[in-house]
Amino acid sequence: MLAGPTAVGKGTVAAAVRERHPDVWISVSATTRKPRPGEVDGVHYHFVDDAEFDRLVAEGELLEWAVVHKAARYGTPRGPVVASLAAGRPSMLEIDLQGARQVRRTMPEALFVFLKPPSWDELVRRLVGRGTETEEERERRLATARDELAAESEFDRTVVNHEVHEAADELVALMMLG
Repeated sequence: MLAGPTAVGKGTVAAAVRERHPDVWISVSATTRKPRPGEVDGVHYHFVDDAEFDRLVAEGELLEWAVVHKAARYGTPRGPVVASLAAGRPSMLEIDLQGARQVRRTMPEALFVFLKPPSWDELVRRLVGRGTETEEERERRLATARDELAAESEFDRTVVNHEVHEAADELVALMMLG
């Protein structure tokens, strides 16, 4: 389980895990937000409309879900996670703090890893440098990030994302230890 504040690089670290450790299965979340440039449906996210997300929630098909940044909804499809774990495959969920809290209640045996930025200034630089949000969205995400950073103690381990490949390797090493 990998969580951390917005713009800390969760998606980038997950992509590095996918590239460097193909034996690790990584969950693909469903979201109601629109794709960013370069994102592919079914690879980066399952992009769904509100009606489909409502159906997934109503039918219990999500392991966890939340409204993130007071905007889009995100959730983890349950079936693929259960199948990967049943197969004994190292598995990773890349989720937000709200989702991690929900999964903690249903899967307390999971390893919960907090991905932390090297500093607040670096987090702000990454968010602004991404250039994918409006000023209003950036402010909303930074307010959320302050709350998310304060939750670090809820996690089993912390990985500081100084450099993506190092963070990915450290994360996988923690997973292999159990």
